[in-house]
Amino acid sequence: MKYLLLILALLGVTASCLALREHYREAGDSPCSINAHWDCGIVNHSPFATLDGILRPSAIEPNASLRKIPVAAIGILGYILMAALAFTRSYRMLLAATLAGLGFSLYLAHIEKDILQVWCIYCVISLGIISLMSLLTLGTVITEGRRAARVR
Repeated sequence: MKYLLLILALLGVTASCLALREHYREAGDSPCSINAHWDCGIVNHSPFATLDGILRPSAIEPNASLRKIPVAAIGILGYILMAALAFTRSYRMLLAATLAGLGFSLYLAHIEKDILQVWCIYCVISLGIISLMSLLTLGTVITEGRRAARVR
């Protein structure tokens, strides 16, 4: 399970890096601008693409220090943390991290669906990865718990 979770975390880092690249790319130059409903450029250039936009979308201040932290960078750091937890087989801590990541990813999906009404393919891929990691980690924690109960 350790190696599968490591591979998924690496894929998550890759998807987050691609989203971060879109964040810093010039507007209108997005290679994943598929149609009116799928455009990574629109999503990653929106006010919601930074931590400050997520926390206070109606009160964005030009000089806010949090505004400079892209959500994709938080994703990269999160997946690196999850990879480290998977590598050390700290599955209970990994479960907490994956569930937190899943909750944040679902919140971002809500913003894409209901507010922006545009989807980012990299964000949807990341949502799939964190969902799968959460399920696999939950299954691993349950299985380990049952094994420990049998040994007693």
